[in-house]
Amino acid sequence: MKKNITLADGAGGPETAQIVKELFSKAISMSSTWRSSGIIGLDVMDDSGFVQLPNGSYMAITIDSFTVKPLFFKGGSIGKLAADGTINDLIVSGARPLAIVDAIVVEEGMDMDLVKRAVDDFIDEAIGQNVAIVGGDFKVMPKGQVEGLVIATAGIGIAKLPITDERISHGDKIILTGGIGEHGAVIAAHQFGLELGGSAMSDSSPLTPLLPLLEKYGDLVHAARDPTRGGIAMALNEWAEVNGVRIIVNEQMIPVKDWVRGVSEVLGVDPLALASEGRAILAVDSSISEKLLKDLKDNGFTEAQIIGDVEKGNGEVLLRTRIGGLRVLEPPAGLMLPRIC
Repeated sequence: MKKNITLADGAGGPETAQIVKELFSKAISMSSTWRSSGIIGLDVMDDSGFVQLPNGSYMAITIDSFTVKPLFFKGGSIGKLAADGTINDLIVSGARPLAIVDAIVVEEGMDMDLVKRAVDDFIDEAIGQNVAIVGGDFKVMPKGQVEGLVIATAGIGIAKLPITDERISHGDKIILTGGIGEHGAVIAAHQFGLELGGSAMSDSSPLTPLLPLLEKYGDLVHAARDPTRGGIAMALNEWAEVNGVRIIVNEQMIPVKDWVRGVSEVLGVDPLALASEGRAILAVDSSISEKLLKDLKDNGFTEAQIIGDVEKGNGEVLLRTRIGGLRVLEPPAGLMLPRIC
């Protein structure tokens, strides 16, 4: 185990996966025992854990913390992001979100109006999605011991059929629900002082319209993820490794807005590694891919595309470039950008 923690260890890339495995190895070793009791969790390291209920359904549980800077940005705020992130983690796990608890930590001396504005955004977003806020905690730290405002959340929901991202197989299709990297690009632009046009804004939004489609197609949806830290590059690599397959995605089919591409080029980062906070990536049985794509477009996901295929392989992800060649799509390593969620 490494001697000191680095910022990269919390960036959502391979370093995060490795340190979690090292710190929680004892708990991970118990996963098969817990699964036999209807508890699914650390063995798949998914967006939610699950506890089977007496009626056969599952309670989904997710937890997250939000430290984004700036606190308010084009298209959202730390409060809106905290609600959306929690709701979306439950939805891509196949669960209907029911309730959230929160913990808010504020730096001494922070402007009360800013705190109230962020909390109001959090409450309004949750209520707007019919998700109850049922409890929480509020603490103030001495000035300099925390930076501004931090929000931590835990969410619970009910899933008839958990989506655990471990059933991807040869022949599956990869579907993306919309343009990628918009949240990551907005936050990066704010932090590096880049000017953004009027149409540029974070994609932070709830994925609530997706849930009925996940329930409609049931076990033919083999995996679902909201590609936050590390973007679709990280999500695809985790899927390929866990399932022991090769995933090939077509660059030309991946929707990337011009302004996102512009920010990426200025900062020297791959848009496929930038965070999205209102998009989902799905791996589905090929028999439903076209029907699901039409349903997505009919339900507000107008930019949805089938972007790739799953083949037999050994855990690799390949990108078919615009000029027709293939290159390895690596998981984003190190600290590419300051924190975005």
